[in-house]
Amino acid sequence: MDRVTLRGLRARGHHGVFERERIEGQTFVVDLVLFLDTRPAAAGDDLTLTAHYGIIAEEVTAVIAGDPVDLIETLAQRIADQCLKHEVVQEVEVTVHKPDAPITVPFDDVTITIHRGRA
Repeated sequence: MDRVTLRGLRARGHHGVFERERIEGQTFVVDLVLFLDTRPAAAGDDLTLTAHYGIIAEEVTAVIAGDPVDLIETLAQRIADQCLKHEVVQEVEVTVHKPDAPITVPFDDVTITIHRGRA
């Protein structure tokens, strides 16, 4: 499988279990690795035969900004589901960063990474 990678997609979301997170929101950052066969697109120099990463980026940021969920695990799954709606995408790795998580000790980042494929 070939890979198309998008790093650092950012959007404001209202995800989290605490009321402050739901009201104020925070920035979430997403990294994606899309697994697909790019040979047909390369052979025909045809955008319709590959993952249109501009459209996928817009869809992913819409998921982040969309309906709130409690867990970043749920957010990651929703993002993976959206990516897999694109027929050429066979598998996806999603990392959701929550750099402003409500943790009481110093930290750099909180992430979850999931890997999903077609059933």
